[in-house]
Amino acid sequence: MRAEVSNAKILVVKVGSSLLIDGNQLNRKWLAALAADLAQARANGQQIIVVSSGAVALGCAALGLSRDTLTLEQSQAAAATGQIDLAHGWKEVLQPLGLSAAQILLTLEDTEQRRRYLNGRRTLQSLLDLGAIPIINENDTVATQELRYGDNDRLAARVAGMISADCLILFSDVDGLYTAAPGKDASAELITEIDVIDEAVMAMAGGSNSDYGSGGMITKLEAARIAMQSGCHMVLADGRMQHPLVALSQGAASTLFKAHENPRSARQNWIGGNLKPRGSLHIDAGASAALQAGKSLLPIGVTAIDGEFERGDCVAIIGPDGFDMARGLTAYASASAARIIGRQSSEIVSLLGYNGRSEMIHRDDLVMSQTTSNGK
Repeated sequence: MRAEVSNAKILVVKVGSSLLIDGNQLNRKWLAALAADLAQARANGQQIIVVSSGAVALGCAALGLSRDTLTLEQSQAAAATGQIDLAHGWKEVLQPLGLSAAQILLTLEDTEQRRRYLNGRRTLQSLLDLGAIPIINENDTVATQELRYGDNDRLAARVAGMISADCLILFSDVDGLYTAAPGKDASAELITEIDVIDEAVMAMAGGSNSDYGSGGMITKLEAARIAMQSGCHMVLADGRMQHPLVALSQGAASTLFKAHENPRSARQNWIGGNLKPRGSLHIDAGASAALQAGKSLLPIGVTAIDGEFERGDCVAIIGPDGFDMARGLTAYASASAARIIGRQSSEIVSLLGYNGRSEMIHRDDLVMSQTTSNGK
């Protein structure tokens, strides 16, 4: 197996409709074989997230609809109907292996708006910590045509970035990116590794040839670009055989899209360099020392607040010497934060009336400034 796959602490696996659907129903034999692969990965210490297509195709079969002529409303109705069968299918193959399946439906806004993004990230991490396998699909029942992905390749890449996954595997009906369409050009060669997606690489992409898939090579390259920007490697592989993850471990053909940095550094670059602070938190010497030791920022260490901000916004962290020492995504809006600063985390419930997060800024959502991290 490629080291990028076997060494991944968090692995996102996306499966397309062409793999999941056999005629008008779930291909349960194939699904059970993949579930066995995922169970082995979990036994090896990897945390697994699945992005699964198939709801619309299953719903069309149940409602007697032709997918070729679906209106948006019919597509949403089909998704609502088919999602039940899809979720049950995953539960039925994972439960006998001692694994819990958790259904999550996301929209484009859930991965673009910071508060929703933060909620989604926390929920996913909690499920992984509890040993569950999240099964994710696009929430087609509420997403409008203008505010949807339309394919699960790019959704999978956004999910990988959201959870800071190390590797994303796209299982499809192709075994990688070729220099030309292999069915039309006998000289087409498989590209085993790509580290830059430029115009020449994009020019190699073609359309979707599967009966059910909404994507195509273009969307897979766009997904690879999103994943790589998040510090996540992506592998494009053929999933049509039984036990596709095992086949990949045994050297099955694939294309690796290699990220240039790890997920943590990519996330830190995003927080520290791409987000404009909406306010600031002033902290005491104890909190300053805790942050420099790699710990989270707790309410008790905050002495003052400047500006107005919402939960999930980026804020500057001002040290006791008055200098900007860090930036992070706040777990509280400014109005709530003002009520709990200088207080113990155990007092949050009595102060706010609900059990909020114990950290003002979690260490995963915080990046130290260059001067502080260098000790200057």
